[in-house]
Amino acid sequence: MNTLSASPAERPRRTLVWDAPVRVFHWLLAASFAVAWLSAESERWQLVHITAGYTMAGLVAFRIVWGLIGTRHARFTDFVRGPLTAVEYLASLFGREPQHHTGHNPAGGLAILALLGLAALTALTGWINYADMAGHWMEEVHEFLAGTMLAVVVLHIVAVIASSLLHRENLVAAMIHGRKPAPPAEGIRSPWRSVAVVLLAGVLGFWWLQWESAPSAEQSAAIARQHHDRDHDED
Repeated sequence: MNTLSASPAERPRRTLVWDAPVRVFHWLLAASFAVAWLSAESERWQLVHITAGYTMAGLVAFRIVWGLIGTRHARFTDFVRGPLTAVEYLASLFGREPQHHTGHNPAGGLAILALLGLAALTALTGWINYADMAGHWMEEVHEFLAGTMLAVVVLHIVAVIASSLLHRENLVAAMIHGRKPAPPAEGIRSPWRSVAVVLLAGVLGFWWLQWESAPSAEQSAAIARQHHDRDHDED
Protein backbone atom coordinates (compact mmCIF):
# COMPACT_ATOMS: atom_id res chain seq x y z
CA MET A 1 0.00 0.00 0.00
CA ASN A 2 1.53 3.32 -1.03
CA THR A 3 0.42 5.51 1.87
CA LEU A 4 2.48 7.53 4.30
CA SER A 5 1.53 8.27 7.89
CA ALA A 6 4.57 10.24 9.01
CA SER A 7 4.10 13.75 10.38
CA PRO A 8 5.45 16.70 8.34
CA ALA A 9 8.47 16.95 10.66
CA GLU A 10 9.30 13.28 10.12
CA ARG A 11 8.63 13.23 6.41
CA PRO A 12 11.30 11.39 4.39
CA ARG A 13 13.50 12.89 1.72
CA ARG A 14 12.27 13.58 -1.79
CA THR A 15 12.07 10.53 -4.01
CA LEU A 16 11.43 10.25 -7.74
CA VAL A 17 7.75 9.33 -8.12
CA TRP A 18 6.57 10.72 -11.45
CA ASP A 19 8.42 9.62 -14.56
CA ALA A 20 9.17 12.07 -17.36
CA PRO A 21 6.49 10.74 -19.78
CA VAL A 22 3.75 11.31 -17.18
CA ARG A 23 4.95 14.85 -16.55
CA VAL A 24 5.28 15.74 -20.24
CA PHE A 25 1.86 14.23 -20.92
CA HIS A 26 0.30 16.20 -18.07
CA TRP A 27 1.51 19.60 -19.24
CA LEU A 28 0.91 18.91 -22.94
CA LEU A 29 -2.68 17.88 -22.22
CA ALA A 30 -3.23 20.96 -20.06
CA ALA A 31 -1.79 23.24 -22.76
CA SER A 32 -3.74 21.54 -25.56
CA PHE A 33 -7.04 21.84 -23.70
CA ALA A 34 -6.39 25.49 -22.86
CA VAL A 35 -5.58 26.29 -26.49
CA ALA A 36 -8.60 24.35 -27.75
CA TRP A 37 -10.90 26.14 -25.33
CA LEU A 38 -9.58 29.63 -26.09
CA SER A 39 -9.73 29.10 -29.87
CA ALA A 40 -13.13 27.42 -29.96
CA GLU A 41 -15.17 30.45 -31.02
CA SER A 42 -12.80 31.84 -33.64
CA GLU A 43 -13.00 30.88 -37.30
CA ARG A 44 -9.58 32.46 -37.80
CA TRP A 45 -7.99 30.06 -35.30
CA GLN A 46 -9.95 27.00 -36.42
CA LEU A 47 -6.86 25.07 -37.50
CA VAL A 48 -5.26 25.76 -34.11
CA HIS A 49 -8.42 24.49 -32.41
CA ILE A 50 -8.48 21.34 -34.52
CA THR A 51 -4.77 20.72 -33.99
CA ALA A 52 -5.17 21.03 -30.24
CA GLY A 53 -8.10 18.61 -30.31
CA TYR A 54 -6.20 16.01 -32.31
CA THR A 55 -3.25 16.44 -29.95
CA MET A 56 -5.51 15.70 -26.99
CA ALA A 57 -6.73 12.51 -28.66
CA GLY A 58 -3.18 11.35 -29.33
CA LEU A 59 -2.11 12.14 -25.77
CA VAL A 60 -5.01 10.16 -24.33
CA ALA A 61 -4.04 7.17 -26.48
CA PHE A 62 -0.47 7.43 -25.21
CA ARG A 63 -1.58 7.72 -21.58
CA ILE A 64 -3.74 4.61 -21.85
CA VAL A 65 -0.77 2.62 -23.15
CA TRP A 66 1.57 4.08 -20.54
CA GLY A 67 -0.99 3.36 -17.86
CA LEU A 68 -0.65 -0.30 -18.73
CA ILE A 69 3.12 -0.63 -19.25
CA GLY A 70 4.59 2.46 -17.58
CA THR A 71 6.36 2.89 -14.27
CA ARG A 72 4.89 2.03 -10.89
CA HIS A 73 2.83 5.14 -10.11
CA ALA A 74 1.90 5.74 -13.76
CA ARG A 75 -0.01 2.47 -14.00
CA PHE A 76 -3.76 2.40 -13.55
CA THR A 77 -3.41 -0.50 -11.12
CA ASP A 78 -1.59 1.86 -8.76
CA PHE A 79 -4.28 4.51 -8.43
CA VAL A 80 -7.59 3.36 -9.90
CA ARG A 81 -9.88 2.41 -7.03
CA GLY A 82 -13.62 2.15 -6.51
CA PRO A 83 -15.89 5.05 -5.49
CA LEU A 84 -16.09 3.84 -1.87
CA THR A 85 -12.31 4.01 -1.53
CA ALA A 86 -12.39 7.54 -2.88
CA VAL A 87 -15.12 8.49 -0.39
CA GLU A 88 -13.07 7.00 2.46
CA TYR A 89 -10.07 9.04 1.35
CA LEU A 90 -12.09 12.25 1.21
CA ALA A 91 -13.61 11.53 4.62
CA SER A 92 -10.14 11.02 6.08
CA LEU A 93 -9.22 14.57 5.10
CA PHE A 94 -11.51 15.83 7.86
CA GLY A 95 -9.99 13.52 10.47
CA ARG A 96 -6.87 13.75 12.60
CA GLU A 97 -4.80 11.48 10.34
CA PRO A 98 -5.70 12.06 6.67
CA GLN A 99 -4.54 9.42 4.22
CA HIS A 100 -1.42 10.36 2.27
CA HIS A 101 -0.56 8.54 -0.95
CA THR A 102 2.79 8.54 -2.69
CA GLY A 103 1.13 8.41 -6.10
CA HIS A 104 -2.33 9.61 -7.03
CA ASN A 105 -4.88 9.36 -4.26
CA PRO A 106 -8.13 7.42 -4.94
CA ALA A 107 -10.18 10.57 -5.60
CA GLY A 108 -7.50 11.92 -7.90
CA GLY A 109 -7.43 8.61 -9.72
CA LEU A 110 -11.12 8.88 -10.53
CA ALA A 111 -10.59 12.46 -11.70
CA ILE A 112 -7.84 11.28 -14.05
CA LEU A 113 -10.14 8.65 -15.55
CA ALA A 114 -12.85 11.30 -15.98
CA LEU A 115 -10.44 13.69 -17.70
CA LEU A 116 -9.15 11.00 -20.04
CA GLY A 117 -12.67 9.93 -20.97
CA LEU A 118 -13.90 13.49 -21.46
CA ALA A 119 -10.84 14.43 -23.52
CA ALA A 120 -11.36 11.43 -25.80
CA LEU A 121 -15.09 12.08 -26.24
CA THR A 122 -14.58 15.81 -26.76
CA ALA A 123 -12.01 15.16 -29.47
CA LEU A 124 -14.21 12.50 -31.10
CA THR A 125 -17.34 14.67 -31.21
CA GLY A 126 -15.26 17.58 -32.48
CA TRP A 127 -13.98 15.45 -35.36
CA ILE A 128 -17.49 14.20 -36.16
CA ASN A 129 -18.81 17.75 -36.12
CA TYR A 130 -16.00 19.12 -38.29
CA ALA A 131 -16.43 16.27 -40.78
CA ASP A 132 -20.13 17.14 -40.94
CA MET A 133 -21.11 13.55 -40.16
CA ALA A 134 -24.03 14.54 -37.95
CA GLY A 135 -26.41 17.42 -37.46
CA HIS A 136 -26.12 20.57 -35.43
CA TRP A 137 -26.86 18.56 -32.27
CA MET A 138 -23.36 17.08 -32.39
CA GLU A 139 -21.87 20.54 -32.00
CA GLU A 140 -23.98 21.00 -28.87
CA VAL A 141 -22.77 17.66 -27.51
CA HIS A 142 -19.20 18.70 -28.24
CA GLU A 143 -19.63 21.98 -26.40
CA PHE A 144 -21.31 20.25 -23.45
CA LEU A 145 -18.43 17.77 -23.13
CA ALA A 146 -15.88 20.59 -23.35
CA GLY A 147 -17.72 22.53 -20.64
CA THR A 148 -17.89 19.45 -18.43
CA MET A 149 -14.19 18.86 -18.92
CA LEU A 150 -13.47 22.46 -17.93
CA ALA A 151 -15.48 21.95 -14.73
CA VAL A 152 -13.48 18.80 -13.90
CA VAL A 153 -10.23 20.65 -14.62
CA VAL A 154 -11.22 23.46 -12.24
CA LEU A 155 -12.19 20.91 -9.58
CA HIS A 156 -8.85 19.15 -10.13
CA ILE A 157 -6.93 22.41 -9.66
CA VAL A 158 -8.83 23.21 -6.46
CA ALA A 159 -8.16 19.69 -5.14
CA VAL A 160 -4.43 19.98 -5.94
CA ILE A 161 -4.20 23.28 -4.07
CA ALA A 162 -6.13 21.91 -1.09
CA SER A 163 -4.06 18.71 -0.97
CA SER A 164 -0.82 20.69 -1.24
CA LEU A 165 -1.82 22.81 1.74
CA LEU A 166 -3.09 19.86 3.76
CA HIS A 167 -0.03 17.68 3.27
CA ARG A 168 2.41 20.59 3.08
CA GLU A 169 3.89 19.54 -0.22
CA ASN A 170 3.92 21.31 -3.56
CA LEU A 171 2.10 18.96 -5.94
CA VAL A 172 2.48 21.34 -8.86
CA ALA A 173 6.25 21.39 -8.44
CA ALA A 174 6.22 17.60 -8.07
CA MET A 175 4.64 17.33 -11.51
CA ILE A 176 7.57 19.37 -12.85
CA HIS A 177 10.59 17.73 -11.23
CA GLY A 178 8.88 14.42 -10.43
CA ARG A 179 9.90 14.16 -6.77
CA LYS A 180 7.78 13.89 -3.63
CA PRO A 181 8.53 13.24 0.06
CA ALA A 182 8.53 9.44 0.19
CA PRO A 183 10.72 6.52 1.27
CA PRO A 184 13.12 5.36 -1.45
CA ALA A 185 11.26 2.05 -1.62
CA GLU A 186 8.14 3.91 -2.78
CA GLY A 187 9.92 5.62 -5.67
CA ILE A 188 10.81 4.57 -9.21
CA ARG A 189 14.24 3.71 -10.55
CA SER A 190 14.27 5.52 -13.88
CA PRO A 191 12.60 8.72 -15.16
CA TRP A 192 12.37 7.23 -18.68
CA ARG A 193 13.38 10.50 -20.32
CA SER A 194 13.81 8.79 -23.69
CA VAL A 195 10.07 8.02 -23.86
CA ALA A 196 9.27 11.60 -22.88
CA VAL A 197 11.53 12.91 -25.65
CA VAL A 198 9.80 10.69 -28.21
CA LEU A 199 6.38 11.86 -26.99
CA LEU A 200 7.36 15.53 -27.15
CA ALA A 201 9.00 15.10 -30.56
CA GLY A 202 5.88 13.38 -31.87
CA VAL A 203 3.62 16.20 -30.72
CA LEU A 204 5.92 18.93 -32.05
CA GLY A 205 6.26 17.06 -35.34
CA PHE A 206 2.49 16.84 -35.67
CA TRP A 207 2.15 20.56 -34.99
CA TRP A 208 4.76 21.29 -37.66
CA LEU A 209 2.91 19.13 -40.22
CA GLN A 210 -0.33 20.92 -39.40
CA TRP A 211 1.39 24.28 -39.86
CA GLU A 212 2.95 23.23 -43.18
CA SER A 213 -0.39 21.97 -44.52
CA ALA A 214 -2.34 24.97 -43.30
CA PRO A 215 -4.70 26.43 -45.95
CA SER A 216 -4.10 29.88 -47.35
CA ALA A 217 -6.07 32.87 -46.15
CA GLU A 218 -8.41 32.57 -49.14
CA GLN A 219 -9.00 28.88 -48.50
CA SER A 220 -9.62 29.52 -44.81
CA ALA A 221 -12.18 32.18 -45.68
CA ALA A 222 -13.94 29.80 -48.08
CA ILE A 223 -14.07 27.06 -45.45
CA ALA A 224 -15.42 29.51 -42.90
CA ARG A 225 -18.16 30.58 -45.32
CA GLN A 226 -19.10 26.94 -45.95
CA HIS A 227 -19.44 26.26 -42.25
CA HIS A 228 -21.39 29.48 -41.76
CA ASP A 229 -23.78 28.59 -44.60
CA ARG A 230 -24.21 25.07 -43.23
CA ASP A 231 -25.04 26.36 -39.76
CA HIS A 232 -27.44 28.92 -41.27
CA ASP A 233 -29.24 26.24 -43.29
CA GLU A 234 -29.57 23.97 -40.22
CA ASP A 235 -31.03 26.84 -38.17
